[in-house]
Amino acid sequence: MKNIIYSYATVFLLLITSCGNKNNETSSEGEQTETSAIVVTQDQFTSNGLLLGGLEERNFPDVVETSGMIDVPPENRASVMAFMGGFVKKTPLLIGDKVKKGQLLVTLENQEFVQMQQEYLQVYNQLDFLKAEFERNKTLYDEKIASQKNFLQAKSNYETAKAKYQGLREQLQMLNISPSQVEKGAISSLASIYAPISGSVTKVNVSMGSYVSPASQILEIANNEHVHLELTVFEKDILKVKKGQKIQFTIPEASNETYMAEVHLVGASIDDAKRTIKVHGHLENEDDTGFLPGMFVNAMIMTDTKNGLSLPDEAVIESEGSSYVLKLVSQNAEGYTFEKVHVDQGNSYGGFTEISSEDLKQDDQFLLKGVFDLIGG
Repeated sequence: MKNIIYSYATVFLLLITSCGNKNNETSSEGEQTETSAIVVTQDQFTSNGLLLGGLEERNFPDVVETSGMIDVPPENRASVMAFMGGFVKKTPLLIGDKVKKGQLLVTLENQEFVQMQQEYLQVYNQLDFLKAEFERNKTLYDEKIASQKNFLQAKSNYETAKAKYQGLREQLQMLNISPSQVEKGAISSLASIYAPISGSVTKVNVSMGSYVSPASQILEIANNEHVHLELTVFEKDILKVKKGQKIQFTIPEASNETYMAEVHLVGASIDDAKRTIKVHGHLENEDDTGFLPGMFVNAMIMTDTKNGLSLPDEAVIESEGSSYVLKLVSQNAEGYTFEKVHVDQGNSYGGFTEISSEDLKQDDQFLLKGVFDLIGG
């Protein structure tokens, strides 16, 4: 009898527990239904500057992400070197100084310059005599008076001296030493080096009294009036890149601003080690940008475009690895009711993000501003 009573009691307790679980499940489902809807009063909507809006159809570019640097064309960069070694006698410039083409950069001193001028002057003074001797022997040889040997010797002496004269003259001009002044007897141990282009000094590798060899770079000059992008694109993307495509780029270390450029040249060979190719881009509105050669850039090359439905970036929130928007469910005098809807996020461009979802319609309204404050990120 007691066992029967215990059995009835056990069944009764199980029924109570089961009912309690069902009630809890129902209660939990109700809470979830309530929390999926977000209610905002009219006062909250106005005071927080919230904003409603619909989907917009926009063009979104397919992009190739790359990086590179600001550079200048080869003709706008010059390495200043000496044609002959010497000791630095004068160097008034510092990094950042602006120079004009033809401006004095460095003065070198070397006794070899003196020796070269002496040899030039010696040959110069001999030329008239050797020329006259050659012409005299030629006349005598033509008249069968002088021997061919004497004529050829005179010719050889004159031609050798003339070649040496011309060679020394060229070397003096390369050292910016005036041959005409040497011919007047003005010999100097100094040689001057002048700026080959206008621009700014970017490197100074010498100091007063230091010795400069012919292979040493003394200065570097860069003209920043025309700068360009030198980008590195991986082999897998190179067939997408064509001349004339737009480039959007930033300089992350210097500015948050976005700049525009255009593909001007695509390299003709691939780097075997890195499997990359160089892409040359021309900047739009490069005046007054203040860009300097060597600045690092992040860039996107826009290779194609496609249409898509979009919302402003601020309306799409990423949370726990997924993207969400707040869709307007109802609106009355008391306020607004929104539903948190999961969406698939596509490309972002120009402040708008491409979205797609089976739960969205073209005429739906969404919260465009203040989404993060309501659902967080």
